[in-house]
Amino acid sequence: MPIFERGETKLYYQERGAGFPLLLIAPGGMRSSVSFWEKTPWNPIEQLAPSYRVIAMDQRNAGQSTAPVSAADSWHTYTEDQLALMDHLGVENFHVAGMCIGGPYCMGLIQAAPQRVASAVLFQTIGLSDNRQAFFDMFDGWAAELKSGRPDVSNEAWESFKTNMYSGDFLFNVSKEFVAQCQTPLLVLLGDDLYHPQETSREIAALAPRATLVERWKEPEHHPAAKQAVERFLAEHTPA
Repeated sequence: MPIFERGETKLYYQERGAGFPLLLIAPGGMRSSVSFWEKTPWNPIEQLAPSYRVIAMDQRNAGQSTAPVSAADSWHTYTEDQLALMDHLGVENFHVAGMCIGGPYCMGLIQAAPQRVASAVLFQTIGLSDNRQAFFDMFDGWAAELKSGRPDVSNEAWESFKTNMYSGDFLFNVSKEFVAQCQTPLLVLLGDDLYHPQETSREIAALAPRATLVERWKEPEHHPAAKQAVERFLAEHTPA
């Protein structure tokens, strides 16, 4: 079982295929882990491994990954994990694709290391609408599963971590101004529910200078065209 150890943090990851690297960030909210790809409209690991070096990972304290918890934890903590894993694997430049919470993670990587990210695919990204309490509740449910094994983490630390994650606006970790200036090519697949508001996907596509929106992709009859759009987008932005 491949585990990357970074201090007290242990990150589980999988690699499939060969070619230009593609980091996959799974849905599942705070539980974001590789196994969630099996529950999505189609599995991009299976789709893209024939053409790319697909790297999928469990985020810290999700799936088979573990890490300490502190009051200072926030989006940047996950970004540092993701970049450290790519460094460990000898990957300098890569595509990134993320679903659900993977949307902000993709944009956080672009903000932190724009020169490393060739392009990003955002499948139904989360975003702030009239739904902040839903994200707080989701965090609390995840934290409740961990607390019995973390007696050293105070309730105040958990609350600080939750606030750091979900008290922001728009995508929670990057601003509309950043997205409007982002020169990284983006493919945005529309969200349309409580956690993945349609308005967030549409606003990213409208703001980002090099963004393309795919509106229909979840229904089986739209899978072939949507898959083709993803493959074409990645191929167009893969460095020679």
